Amino acid sequence: MGRRAAEFRRPIRRKLSYGICFLLGAFSVVANATAIVVLISLQTPLKPLYRGFDCGCRPQFRTIDVICSSIVFSLFSLATTMEIFELNYFCLICLVCTYRVSDILQERNTKDEHFPKDRLNFTEEILSATSFSRQLTEEMVLAKAYVVIAKEHNNLHLAWELSSKIRSCQLLLSKAAMTGMPVNKEEAEPIIRSLSTLIFKAQDIHYDIATTIVTMKSQIQALEERAIAATVQSNVFAQISAEALPKSLHCLHVKLTSDWLKKPSLQKLSDETRNSLRLTDQHLYHFCIFSDNVLATSVVVNSTVLNAEFPIKLVFHIVTDGVNYGTMQAWFLSNDFKGATIEIQNVEEFHWLNESYSPIVKQLLDSESRAFYFGAYPDVNAEPKLRNSKFLLLLNHLRFYIPEIYPQLEKIVFLDDDVVVQKDLTPLFSLELHGNVIGAVETCLEAFHRYYKYFNFSNSIISSKFDPQACAWSLGMNVFDLIQWKKANVTAIYHYWQEKNADGSLWKLGTLPPALLSFYGLAEPLDRRWHVLGLGHDLNIDNRLIESAAVIHFNGNMKPWLRLSISRYRPLWHKYINQSHPYFQICAIG
Repeated sequence: MGRRAAEFRRPIRRKLSYGICFLLGAFSVVANATAIVVLISLQTPLKPLYRGFDCGCRPQFRTIDVICSSIVFSLFSLATTMEIFELNYFCLICLVCTYRVSDILQERNTKDEHFPKDRLNFTEEILSATSFSRQLTEEMVLAKAYVVIAKEHNNLHLAWELSSKIRSCQLLLSKAAMTGMPVNKEEAEPIIRSLSTLIFKAQDIHYDIATTIVTMKSQIQALEERAIAATVQSNVFAQISAEALPKSLHCLHVKLTSDWLKKPSLQKLSDETRNSLRLTDQHLYHFCIFSDNVLATSVVVNSTVLNAEFPIKLVFHIVTDGVNYGTMQAWFLSNDFKGATIEIQNVEEFHWLNESYSPIVKQLLDSESRAFYFGAYPDVNAEPKLRNSKFLLLLNHLRFYIPEIYPQLEKIVFLDDDVVVQKDLTPLFSLELHGNVIGAVETCLEAFHRYYKYFNFSNSIISSKFDPQACAWSLGMNVFDLIQWKKANVTAIYHYWQEKNADGSLWKLGTLPPALLSFYGLAEPLDRRWHVLGLGHDLNIDNRLIESAAVIHFNGNMKPWLRLSISRYRPLWHKYINQSHPYFQICAIG
């Protein structure tokens, strides 16, 4: 009989082979089993995700529903594929599987119940007098001391034995700290016994307490000597760094000196400025600066001008030495300072300031004084800051000769070259000094800045004329009434005290001590905000105090133009540098 046409044929059922169906089902079961193992190991809380198949065998833990459902679903799929419909077998499998998983989780929860919820406070354990951890710690500390002594006596075997037991002790204590379980007797007793045996052994070979004390004292003394030597060396290096001229400033000095020598127009302009009537005009505001640092002086002038209400009314009288005279002239003549008048003088042209008139000039030229500063074998016991060669600069002492330098002026404000002006200073000229010569900010808020800290009150000359508790004040920003100065003859008083201190028996070096004596009873206290000090050595000045200050003073070794300056305060100084000047860029200043 022939085959029927295609449209009249019955559809053929194509079945997968049993081998392929078995492999697919087995793969599904294995995949679900793997997921179950991972979930159990992570102990992740599960929610019943599949509830459509219920075989009446719910486990105790509802979080296993998804496990039962996953396994049974896989088996059901396999059975359906293989045309197996006996459900009882799979319910049994579900029951066994889910209760087995439940047993596993119950076992894990039981183990967790035995883990202590409140971990050991190891600090309290160490401090407890009855704990084994405390005994181990004490034995270990004593053993460490004997390790040092044994090494000093070249008993390396004993030192090795002690070190080995110390490591065992450390491991045991670390374990207790990590696990939160106290050290028990079985663990601690062998180590304590062995450490005690070794310590008794060390004592038997005369490493007793007396030897330990002597050894420790010698070590402490050696460390103190090394610390003192390191401190002295550090101070010396800091002083050398503070006195050194940075390469950038030397570059600027060379460039400006070259301009002064090559440009006759600058010298002609200097002669015109020298004869200006503004230099003696009493209606203008006069400031004096004595310095050999052109960059520092420029910052002082620039900051004063930029913060002044009427900068054209300002007159600056600058005195420098012969080496820096051309540098100062070239800089201030070639730059504009908003119309302010600037006069540059050379201290070497002050012929009246000689040995016969000034005791300080005679002392500065003394061979012993110069040997103290520049000798090949300096005194190591001398305080480093007192060896600063600036004390040999006559510029540093010109503040005591202001009436002689400017005989036609009545009032003047003195500024150090390491200050920055932040507010208008012209109100200083209208302050009432009540007949006093100098206006200054007092510095006796702390006990250090009292007269007894500066002078030798065991000398009758000092003790008979001055109060040791008298309040000291600061130099660096001061207003002077030159008329009262001349009336009180302050310069003569200064000469008197300089002659009395020729041997250095009344005070150490510096300009503040003779100023405190010369202006004693002639100083008018100013508001603290006029002059804030310490930016060259104090790291903890209140920002509010700095912001409110009219003048901030970088007194100390950490000058703002040096690399060792305090970075926190450096921007307060650097913002008054003219960074656009070509020489500043060539010399890499700032």
